[in-house]
Amino acid sequence: MPARTTTDAPVVLTAKALLLDMDGTLVDSDAVVERCWRAWAVSHGLDPEEALKVAHGRQGHATMAALLPDRPMELNHAENAEMLARETADTEGIVPVGGAAEFLAALAGVPHALVTSADAALAAVRMAAAGLPMPAVRVTAECVRASKPHPEGFLKGAAALGVDPADCVVFEDSGAGIAAGRAAGMRVVGMGPRAAAHAPTAHVPDLTAVELTPAANGTVRLTLRPPAA
Repeated sequence: MPARTTTDAPVVLTAKALLLDMDGTLVDSDAVVERCWRAWAVSHGLDPEEALKVAHGRQGHATMAALLPDRPMELNHAENAEMLARETADTEGIVPVGGAAEFLAALAGVPHALVTSADAALAAVRMAAAGLPMPAVRVTAECVRASKPHPEGFLKGAAALGVDPADCVVFEDSGAGIAAGRAAGMRVVGMGPRAAAHAPTAHVPDLTAVELTPAANGTVRLTLRPPAA
């Protein structure tokens, strides 16, 4: 696995395909996530701040299992369905991550896929609320048996695009998502403040710090400007 880049100079990566997380990467949904998971944690006698450390990047039932390890999984799945309904109905405060619209527009003709822990309905609502186009290829919660940090979602995304995992670059904001991308044998661009602690291949503040240059040989060149010191 490539070592994490530590220089403050721009980082250049090349790839044949990009695999994009949604929440925290394309869509800033932190307001909704925190409202819903704080309420859930309080209702179960848990510390909301500790719950939020686990909630980002995982499917809801996996978050519940991590926080309540002795609880039957069927109850986690049932409560996750309720949580998804609440999150899908709540779009207040959802905005695009900086540079997301321009980034997606620049991906025209570049193989890419959305790989998210949201289900299809939630993904559609959040992308629409942020005013972003939905990628044609997407791997949502219904498509996988295992939640991030398991690599299944990213491996399915690469397979759907017909690209070897080693030729893919993942964009992710959470520890679970970065671990999933690395476990899939992919390079990972960490997005935003949550990513820095999880050893991504490179780290950027948001998508305004990413320059895409498609090449004639079918690859895309990524020039990544790290956060200011």
